[in-house]
Amino acid sequence: MRIKNIKFWSVEMKLTEPYTISYETISETTNVFIMLETNTGIVAYGCTAPDKEITGETASEVLQKLEQVAQPILNNADPLRMAWILHKLKMALPDSPSLLAGVDMALYDLLAKIANLPLYQMLGGFRKHIKTSITIGILPVEETLAKAQEFIKKGFKCIKVKGGADVDLDIERMIKIRETVGKKVELRFDANQGYTLEECLHFVKSTRQVKIELIEQPTPKNKFELLGRVTNQVAIPIMADESLLNLSDAFRLAKKDLVNMVNIKLMKVGGIRQAISINAIAQAAQIESMVGCMDEVELGIAAGMHFALSQHNVLYADLDSHFDIIGDPSRGVIIRDGVLYPQNKPGLGCELDF
Repeated sequence: MRIKNIKFWSVEMKLTEPYTISYETISETTNVFIMLETNTGIVAYGCTAPDKEITGETASEVLQKLEQVAQPILNNADPLRMAWILHKLKMALPDSPSLLAGVDMALYDLLAKIANLPLYQMLGGFRKHIKTSITIGILPVEETLAKAQEFIKKGFKCIKVKGGADVDLDIERMIKIRETVGKKVELRFDANQGYTLEECLHFVKSTRQVKIELIEQPTPKNKFELLGRVTNQVAIPIMADESLLNLSDAFRLAKKDLVNMVNIKLMKVGGIRQAISINAIAQAAQIESMVGCMDEVELGIAAGMHFALSQHNVLYADLDSHFDIIGDPSRGVIIRDGVLYPQNKPGLGCELDF
């Protein structure tokens, strides 16, 4: 079996409404789609969601490298030699994690279709569904509460709140959200690198009654020791996100006991294969994992979901970006009352309109 046809193209999409995090406001996203077809007629798909701030890539750079570097490696390659293909790509493109994730995704989709199994079953099939959080960006208090009520009415049981720009406003928002949604809804908080140690301690002390489930990336991504100091001084589990980009970061976080949890995003770590290795390091260190997402279409969300369903240490999911994308050409994830379910079809179970 050989890869005989390779296509890739970008799609620019607006969000239903812009959202703000501690260091930027996002109103649109560009995903790059990848199609692989074998000489036996099997077609598979992957996608990338490059982000200059996080992955260090732009969509135009991804397209250029797919044409100049990835396509010659993939053309006429045996797709069953996935490890060889991905290793060769990583050696050639060490600073292109979302590109690698997109190719990795397509190869896994292809492999599972060859096996005639949904990908999560082929990878282990630990669970059949997983609850996802849904995110509220940085908004004024009243708008935050309105969003929370809207999500609860839609059946979501877990809300992640973005903050990090104003600690006192963050405290007020979290307290009032808890008063609004009641005790049964899980609340998570993501500071997106916005806090100092003192602000972290102030936030945790002031929101004790809120019973926040976890705090994600409270401090700057390259200040690993500071992240560890926060973890050691607060009772709420601390999760690394932007501080986790590769296996070396995972090993450093685990070896020095710097966090309680990690957010594994396929786009920033280079795909499912790398995500499985990172999760193994976390599991060995008794660190719980969450699968997260960038501004990804439903195809990317499906890949993250299949990874999460296959791994018993991936206990949490934050796979909600596709809800806000206008004109997403991919489909294939089932959502009911805030819980994600796969299509019981071979591979990722996604279809594309293009």
